[in-house]
Amino acid sequence: MEPKLVRLPPVILVSTFALLLLPFLSAPAASQLSSGFYSSSCPEVELLVKDTVRSAYEIDSTIAAKLLRLLFHDCIVQGCDGSVLVEGNGTERSDPANKSLGGFYVVESAKRLLEFWCPGTVSCADILVLAARDAVELTGGPSVEVPLGRRDGAVSSAASVRPNMVDTTFTVDQLAQRFSSKGLSTDDLVILSGAHTIGSSHCTAFSDRFIQSSDGTTVPADASLERNYAMQLASKCPAGASDSVTTSNDPVTPSLFDNQYYGNLLAKKGLLQSDSVLVADARTRTKVEALSRSQDAFFASWATSFVKLSTIGVKTGNQGAIRLFCASATG
Repeated sequence: MEPKLVRLPPVILVSTFALLLLPFLSAPAASQLSSGFYSSSCPEVELLVKDTVRSAYEIDSTIAAKLLRLLFHDCIVQGCDGSVLVEGNGTERSDPANKSLGGFYVVESAKRLLEFWCPGTVSCADILVLAARDAVELTGGPSVEVPLGRRDGAVSSAASVRPNMVDTTFTVDQLAQRFSSKGLSTDDLVILSGAHTIGSSHCTAFSDRFIQSSDGTTVPADASLERNYAMQLASKCPAGASDSVTTSNDPVTPSLFDNQYYGNLLAKKGLLQSDSVLVADARTRTKVEALSRSQDAFFASWATSFVKLSTIGVKTGNQGAIRLFCASATG
């Protein structure tokens, strides 16, 4: 059966890997990636992944944000090596910080398809990057040309999650330090936070912004939230609400990948504390204001920062392996 071909929209090209190397020095791992890595070994890889993501999205539109979040949780811990996909006790995936992650089945579905067409060729890490990239495009965002050639990690440890993960209660200083440790700038922090233009968060992710009154009702306690918006959140997340209750990250255009997120922040409608702090600090507010004024600027900036995110700590060459099953570190 021939794979279905789809028409691709214009691509935003990002060239961040043209590095000048001194003689006899090994190239950094990221410079060994290339957009044409599979041009001979698996030329249909991007179309096959895109079709898989599109099929899942047509059934469940929430899958887009889940795939984007899944990539972030993979890359921020020990690099973009697919280690968050591994199942089992003591793995990254088993850590409580990752218990709400989703979209694993989309990566596995694409992997099965690629193993049929190009056995032992495409890594789970590359599939996850492509899936997250396609998820943004499907929700109205830019299509980004990403370099490929990552290999999968053989180690996935829950102990690595907490020291590397970003918490929703972080200050700008804490956020900037965590991003800097991954080679990402303060501008990257603001730009990549724009991922919150789609998706939703559990009530527990922002419960610290509310208190329980004496009569048991939920009352806003954070002045950085616009009052009416805070009351809406309180009604959606009453005291005793189930851990499964969620609310949209973007109250205006929750299903569109656009720059509305930044307008929300300026209107004091940032859902998470780690969103709101971006407008309370002069180091990040200027960037928020600029991105709120121009969606084109946001999309161009997103393309650059997304590529930087997707190349954190990559394994290439003889490092890692090409796993047969994404959920298994050995298979």
